[in-house]
Amino acid sequence: MLVLLPPSEGKAASGRGAPLKPESLSLPGLTAAREAALAELVDLCTGDEDKAREVLGLSEGLRGEVAKNAELRTAGARPAGEIYTGVLYDALNLASLDAAAKRRAAASLLVFSGLWGAVRVTDRIPSYRLSMGVKLPGLGALSGHWRAPMAQVLPEAAGDGLVLDLRSAAYAAAWKPKGGVAERTATVRVLHAPTRKVVSHFNKATKGRIVRSLLTAGIAPKDPGELVAALRDLGYEVEAAAPAGAGAAWALDVLVDEVH
Repeated sequence: MLVLLPPSEGKAASGRGAPLKPESLSLPGLTAAREAALAELVDLCTGDEDKAREVLGLSEGLRGEVAKNAELRTAGARPAGEIYTGVLYDALNLASLDAAAKRRAAASLLVFSGLWGAVRVTDRIPSYRLSMGVKLPGLGALSGHWRAPMAQVLPEAAGDGLVLDLRSAAYAAAWKPKGGVAERTATVRVLHAPTRKVVSHFNKATKGRIVRSLLTAGIAPKDPGELVAALRDLGYEVEAAAPAGAGAAWALDVLVDEVH
């Protein structure tokens, strides 16, 4: 099972350890694209600060993020699972998993990123600020920058098992599963049951809880049908729509009344 996660806008501080080594990250087929994005971001953020804020879409209160990006090559790194924070990652709570569940998380979770493309939760990275919707001056739209290298690397990472796609639209634009991989892919929406609407907090928190439930139970569904059965066994209310034709993903709606 491969679980595709969005990153978080807010991130924990960089570590005190050794700086990033791009060649040490998982999915080495993305290294050249990572180096290009990193070079463009550092160059942008070591120049005109106001221009950098405009390009990155940062408010005055986030001015410090520009200086942080400028120092990415020398900043300390820590596991990506510790860098990403926010509602989804609070609900997932990787640090509190037992040893077996942490091993499953390391093998199955893939966090998408405007800067790194995609990383495992064990990959050591510095804290940064770069959303997938940004257009860097020398690269253009980041989703377009990542599309070709992702198409080369991700099908192999997916293997022949289930792909559970929990990404937001901006990050889903960087890689769309095709063919047989798409047929083994399940996308998930979380709906507030009384209103049948997507609510951001319900969506993010429930997705984190779903991943945690699968990891702690040691469940690794082989296909979307098995995933639906597993989630129902775990107590989730799930509505599933099988694809209408070949080469398309399953669509799952998880209904929730409230999130604790």
